[in-house]
Amino acid sequence: MITPDRLKQLAPNIKPDVAAAIAAALEANRVTYGVTTAARVAHFLGQVCHESGGFTRFTENLNYSAERLCAVWPSRFPNVDAATPFARNPEALAEKVYSGRMGNVNPGDGAKYKGRGLIQLTGRANYTEAAKYTGLDLVNDPAQAADPAKSAIIALGYWKSRGLNEEADQDDIATITRKINGGLVGLSERRELVERAKRVFA
Repeated sequence: MITPDRLKQLAPNIKPDVAAAIAAALEANRVTYGVTTAARVAHFLGQVCHESGGFTRFTENLNYSAERLCAVWPSRFPNVDAATPFARNPEALAEKVYSGRMGNVNPGDGAKYKGRGLIQLTGRANYTEAAKYTGLDLVNDPAQAADPAKSAIIALGYWKSRGLNEEADQDDIATITRKINGGLVGLSERRELVERAKRVFA
């Protein structure tokens, strides 16, 4: 069901080698994680397509201008002066916004466990959980979460662990988005991608 050509129809900017890697990983593992119907496939692919910028972004971009930091994190950066020390400084920014959260307890955890993969896995706690359901040593080697094939398996595990197959059965895009994103960021685009995936993977 999931082929490189179909992924290309969903996300025209996907690279051929990435499409091949993701399609192979998903086809080999999706049944294990319950992504077994056209509706579940469409919801899964629509969501991860949005999260990864059309399967083109596998590592969180934390290289922001000061002005952009104020827009993205207004509670943390209320003005340009507060944001300037972290502008164009990804490691410092990761420590600022992620330290002491999501299981990050050690100095450097914010940058080490920044967002990676199809679902932008973020935080030591989430990497630790993903290691358990994938068998990958993501705690000691978190960078592998950015590998397209491994990130597809991680995304499948995350999807199942959050009960998202059942939400897909109900066609509940908003609830799925909240469980992935923590809010409703990008809901309209997610909805469009899910609908496109329904057509492509019907």
